Amino acid sequence: MRIEIPQDKKFVHEMLMPIRWGDMDAYRHVNNTVYFRYMEQARVEWITSLGYEVAPGKESMLMINGFCNFLQQLTYPGDLILKTYIGNIGRTSVDLFTSMALTTSPDDLAAVGGATMVWVDLNTGKSAPWPEDVLKKLR
Repeated sequence: MRIEIPQDKKFVHEMLMPIRWGDMDAYRHVNNTVYFRYMEQARVEWITSLGYEVAPGKESMLMINGFCNFLQQLTYPGDLILKTYIGNIGRTSVDLFTSMALTTSPDDLAAVGGATMVWVDLNTGKSAPWPEDVLKKLR
């Protein structure tokens, strides 16, 4: 099942990520689980670019679900362009999407994926409305 990425999304961040030798598995391609690590790193870099820490404090942005559409196999060596987009912004959540392509063929997507992130009060373990300063940066 392929999950469709919405057309209505806002580009917010771009980064480069090297494919490491250890990212490959016995089939000599990047293991499927590593694509999720690439997307995680893209989210972390985007969150820190906003001026927030990903280390837990009293509140934090946490992932509650994620998916990846694998479009082509990746192998070492190579460098990826990871682009992050914001989709729907809810009262306590935001949909993020990540595209990845090799720098040698940036128009040919290797994978696209997404995650729903929720603002959480870490003392109660429950979702909380976005603080106004975070909401301004998301918009």
